[in-house]
Formats: sequence, structure tokens, C-alpha cells
Amino acid sequence: MRLSNNAEEILEHLWIMTMETGKKTSGFKELKTDRNAPEVEELIALNYIDVSEKGIVLNKKGMKEAEDAVRRHRLAERLMIDVFGIRKNLMEDTACRFEHLIRKEVEESICTLLGHPKACPHGKPIPQGRCCRERSRSPKSIVSNLADVKKGTKGRVAYLYTGDNKKLGKLMTMGILPGVPVEVVQTFPTHVFKIGHMQVAVDREMAGDVFIRLKSR
Repeated sequence: MRLSNNAEEILEHLWIMTMETGKKTSGFKELKTDRNAPEVEELIALNYIDVSEKGIVLNKKGMKEAEDAVRRHRLAERLMIDVFGIRKNLMEDTACRFEHLIRKEVEESICTLLGHPKACPHGKPIPQGRCCRERSRSPKSIVSNLADVKKGTKGRVAYLYTGDNKKLGKLMTMGILPGVPVEVVQTFPTHVFKIGHMQVAVDREMAGDVFIRLKSR
């Protein structure tokens, strides 16, 4: 059974509140709904939420469904930016509508196509799927990190993903910024790649923080 769009939006909000802010319960006003709304009744019937006078809380069954909804939303955001080239100011609304069209059956294909991205364009982590845990690869992938590509690979930087601000600053100082063309010159013992007329050398760990949109051959 496929959830309604409004029910999915509630699940996403609850997951973000629970997992990223530590808040367990969200009030009806905060969720822009009420106890008798169809979407709330829908989630209760599926046993995804528990309702009290204080508001709504995700239960164990609902947590997994909510995580999947957040994953689809953030994958949709990456798809809008990395594949369709939609500007960030238009990306959120488009991704919000598109995520509801992503069926679970094609979610892993989209993730593989994008090179199993770790974060959305806002820097928020994308929950892993089975394909990420198994590190499945596909020749159709169009986004990959520099640590996983071969010598001679060309593309443009799609995004940087690292929790270390010093590493992020170092990469940016090197001129590694979204949109910049890149060509891999060497992969061992260090990763060397060309940016414009300049060559940059980094270790494998740092190369794994740089995701590029591969140039079609």
C-alpha cells in the first residue's frame, strides 16, 4: 500500500525531528495537521505512529518507513542537482513533488546511478539503503567519488562530502569546487588529478570526499 503524499510528509518530519534534533514528539500544530486529519488516520491504521495529547511520535514500525521516505526525498534532491542541473532555488519544491513518484523498486537504481551519495545538497546525510551497504556498482553510474574511478576518468565536481571542516577547507583551497572540471592522472600510491592547468595530489581518504559527475564518453 502506497502512502498518501501528506502522510509521507509527516513521516519525514517526525524522522528528522527524532534522528537529527533529538525531539521525540511533534505537536499537531507543528505538523500542520490535526488528530482527525485523513493522513493521521492513515498512519494510525498502518501502525506507524502513536498519538497522545502531546502530539505524534514514531513507533518502531514507522521509523523504518519514515527513514525510507527521507532517503527518497534526499535522493530526489541529489537527482535534481546532479543529473537534471536544476538550480538550488528551484530544487526543493521539484524534489518534494518528485520523491512521491519514486517507487521502492527503482530507489536503488537511482542511488546507484548517483554513485551512492552520502549527503543531500544541504549537507544532510542520506540514510543508507541495501545497495549502499553492499556497495553495488553499475556501469550506468554517472556520479562517483574520486577514490573509486580509474586513471583517465574525466568529469566535473558534483559536490564535496566530509565531516571534517579542515579537510573541506583544504579541498576548497586547492580549487576543488562544484562545477570545476577534473581529470584523474594517477590513482596509486596517491590520487593525482588535474584541475585546469594545475595538478593536485591527495590521499585515498580525501579523494573519497570528492564526488564528480562523470563525463559521458
